[in-house]
Amino acid sequence: MRAQRPQAFVKIALVSFAFVANFVAPAFTPVSFAQQSPTKQQELSAPNTTPSPTNRPVAPRASGETEDRPVIINTDLITLTVTVTDMYGRFVTGLNKNAFTVLDEKEQQEISFFSDEDAPVSLGVIFDVSGSMNGEKIQRSRQALMRFIDTSHTSDEYFLIGFNSRAQLLLDRTRNSDALMDKLTFVSTKGQTALYDACYLGVEKVTRGTHPKRAVLLISDGQDNSSRYTFGELRRLLKESDVIIYAVGILGGHDDSSSLGIGGRSILEELAGVSGGKAFFPSTSAEMNDTFERIALELRNQYSIGYRPGNFTPNGKWRKLKVKVQPPRGLPRLFVRSKEGYYALTTPR
Repeated sequence: MRAQRPQAFVKIALVSFAFVANFVAPAFTPVSFAQQSPTKQQELSAPNTTPSPTNRPVAPRASGETEDRPVIINTDLITLTVTVTDMYGRFVTGLNKNAFTVLDEKEQQEISFFSDEDAPVSLGVIFDVSGSMNGEKIQRSRQALMRFIDTSHTSDEYFLIGFNSRAQLLLDRTRNSDALMDKLTFVSTKGQTALYDACYLGVEKVTRGTHPKRAVLLISDGQDNSSRYTFGELRRLLKESDVIIYAVGILGGHDDSSSLGIGGRSILEELAGVSGGKAFFPSTSAEMNDTFERIALELRNQYSIGYRPGNFTPNGKWRKLKVKVQPPRGLPRLFVRSKEGYYALTTPR
């Protein structure tokens, strides 16, 4: 059984100041502030989706798979997934709508939708099975992925994509985490690395998922050498979609200091950053387990914020966003992470 909002027990140094000491807890334990209960979900927007580039080959579909068409809704509601942490990196929950300020093109917006519900997620697990992931890398990745599943929401929905020289959908839309792990038990590592194709396929799949909240967990050493999509095309798709990427770089041995290792890190950091997510580079098995647990906890301790921009024009231009949070009186600074902008698309989604 997976417990609701689980905690990892990692010791940290206590702080002597009385008002801070009340909030010192295990490293990943969410910090909750007692405030007015947040308003429940008021309205939902359809997820942004992006079709494949014209006349470009796409990653193959699994045998027997049928294409699911997204529901098209005309709406100018902008929705954001926001992560708030304190100075120790712990997730902060219990803030209400009035603690947040959203700036769209530097103009403050009225928040019309707000929730901090522990909501399930449609998650694409994108697993590198190329030749560069052989030996200890893939074994550590499997073990850490199990740690992630044990910490995640019991109603999460999974898509599994494996990739080497090509991307392949291994498991489509399931809540059976055991089936997901079984699929990875006997995979062998070989071939090249079609990382961009796999991410593109993963984003397209989760945008058709059941849950409004969507994310991708990318597990790779980040070294693409076989994709048909380009880095620029994938980056554009991420900027247009509402899918968050969490990337875990499996860099072992000399990889971390080599040119290939440095290149892999920068690729994963850029993909995660542009989506509002984060990249991690654990160096030991213990760090990897903690990383996967932290990602699962983050997905369960986020805020959903929606607004309709007062100056919206559907001209397809990039609009910059900034989310600010005001901590409760007398408490230290809080840190916010979310997407940095969106395209004012001219076509309905």
